[in-house]
Order: sequence, then structure tokens, then C-alpha cells
Amino acid sequence: MRRIWAGLALALLAWIPAGATDASAVLAVPRQRIETADFRAEGHLVRVLPGGERVNSSITIKGHWFPGVLRLMVEIGQPQDAHRDMREHVLLEMRSNGQNTIRVAHPGDPASIALPFEKWSDSPIGSGFSYEDFMEPQYFWPGQAVAAGGKVAGRDCDLLTSTPGAAERSHYSEIKTWLDRSIGFPVYVEKTLKGTGTVKEFTNYGIRHDGGVWSAHQLEVKIRGQAGSTLLIIDRGSAKAKLGLGDFSPEQLTRFQDRK
Repeated sequence: MRRIWAGLALALLAWIPAGATDASAVLAVPRQRIETADFRAEGHLVRVLPGGERVNSSITIKGHWFPGVLRLMVEIGQPQDAHRDMREHVLLEMRSNGQNTIRVAHPGDPASIALPFEKWSDSPIGSGFSYEDFMEPQYFWPGQAVAAGGKVAGRDCDLLTSTPGAAERSHYSEIKTWLDRSIGFPVYVEKTLKGTGTVKEFTNYGIRHDGGVWSAHQLEVKIRGQAGSTLLIIDRGSAKAKLGLGDFSPEQLTRFQDRK
């Protein structure tokens, strides 16, 4: 039955004309993608410095939707040439009611700690991609508007503008998402930070269909007006990982393999 509804949602999304304003129809597919998530992905983060130098870290991401909550486990490896152990595990829990949480652990920690909201906009690798960016809460925010987005990277897109309500904890005042009209997958995203108005640009490359799920091979994050960027590159993974609660347990969060 779930596959039938997903198919109907995709068909409806493909039918929406360029000037469509029905946000609920446009939101159906990305919400369905989140609410059926069960994946494991391995790859690496690349911080591209203004001078062109690249700093690499391995990354593993596991995600599964449990009743009412998306749990994400992010394991960030040691950056190359770092002189101290900078490995980190992050557990993110995203709920449709906006009551999201983030916990972090480092090698040697007896237990994880809750990351204060003011640090959600920090980056585990120094710039660009923040803790909050691992989640996609904008699809559940109360403020939603849809307009024609034109073509982005050769794809016909709907432009979804999402704004958080009073209950949502976010460092963004607005998120604009250009969704491929035929598959409902984000091609390009702009996130505006509260207070400063700084815009972060997210571009998905190598969009592909695997195991019945759409995903991207690479995500690039840039801060508008600044040199450098951050790349999240996925090398391998599974769209149907058959994960359970044990994969997101406190023990898993504080378990680090010995460094080689």
C-alpha cells in the first residue's frame, strides 16, 4: 500500500503545471522520502579551502524513520593531517512537530552530550556544512509556498519556500528548495541564516535512482560571497539497510574503533 501511495504522489507531482501553488502536493514526495527512510551511506567530506587546498574526512551516515521520528547517525572520521583526534559521532532526531535534538560523542567520552541549540549552526569540519544541515525539517514547517522554479541543471523545477514557525528550532529564517518536478528530489537549495542574512547554497550532483529511492552522489555547499566550499561525496551504500533501534543506541554513539 505504501508503494501505491508513493506512486500516486509521484504521478500527481509530475502533473502539476509550472504555475502550481498547491504546496501540499509538492510536499508529498519529499515527506514520503523522509518517512520511509532506511539507508546507509559511506563516503567522505572534503573541505575546499579558499586557496584550493583540500582537507578530507571519511563519513558514514545511517538513517531510519521510526514512528514519528527520523534518526540519523553520522560518523565523521579523522581529517587528514590533523594533529589531534577529531573524530566525532552525531545522533540527530528529527520530528515533524519541530522538537528536534542533536547529541554528539568523541573518543573517550563515557556518554554522549546534547548539543545546545546555539551550536547547531557550527560545523564539525570547520565551515559550510553545519550539524543542522544533516536534517531536512523544512518540509514539515508550517510556512510553505510554491512557485514555478524554471530549469535548474536542465531539470524542470518547482520552487518551494519554507519558513519555520515558533515551535521550530532553526538557525534559518527561510529555506528555498528547487525540487525536480518529475521526482520531487531537491536539485538546489538556498538557506538564509537568521540575523545576518547570509545565504548558504546547496547543489546536488549525480542524482540517481537506486533501490526505488532517489539520491545524489555529491552535495556541494557554498556560502554566498565567500571562497571555498564543502563537498559531501557518497561512494557506496544501501537504500534498504534494514536498520533497527540498536543501530542508533547510546552504545553505538560512543563506540569508536581504535585508530590505525
